[in-house]
Amino acid sequence: MAAKQKTLHDAFYETLKDVYYAEKQSVRALKKSAKSAEHDELRQAFETHAEESAVQVERLQQVFEIIGKSARAKTCEAMQGLTAEMDEDLEDFGDSPAADAVLIGCAQAVEHYEIARYGTLKTWASQLGYEDAAKLLDETLQEEKKTDELLTQIAQSINVEGSEEAGTEDEAGTEDEAAPRKKGVKAESESKAKSKSKAE
Repeated sequence: MAAKQKTLHDAFYETLKDVYYAEKQSVRALKKSAKSAEHDELRQAFETHAEESAVQVERLQQVFEIIGKSARAKTCEAMQGLTAEMDEDLEDFGDSPAADAVLIGCAQAVEHYEIARYGTLKTWASQLGYEDAAKLLDETLQEEKKTDELLTQIAQSINVEGSEEAGTEDEAGTEDEAAPRKKGVKAESESKAKSKSKAE
């Protein structure tokens, strides 16, 4: 017997389960990001969006109800990869002036993934005749876009601060303890310069 052909409804349901998992992971990642953030404005943005994301999870549960399915999560490998990358970056840059900038980069990667997924789900919901579901998904989509824009605004000021600090240290000729790799490179170049001087 031939397998049943998959439909757009199947694609919608599977993607909905994927996003349900991703959104739950997002709530955890945002809370962790809020604790790690140095700047108050960034910390507040993460805390606010964590609360929004909890409501977004509830909206997804409503969408499951609308299509007559129980709310189930399916492991989202994309979100697992994004959160793993965030953990790695926090470990690498946690004590550096660039920590918050890197944190924003990770958060925006998550936002962009969610924007893409919610946009797709909204379109499919409309095509399948689930207008109430489309409205709920659009509400979340708009929140994700606003958060992305806010993070961009915060990043512009944070990145400037980080680059200014780095520039001041280089001009003053001081060594940055938080950046051992940079320190090593500088020491190596000084050593080469001395060797060249002696040779001459």
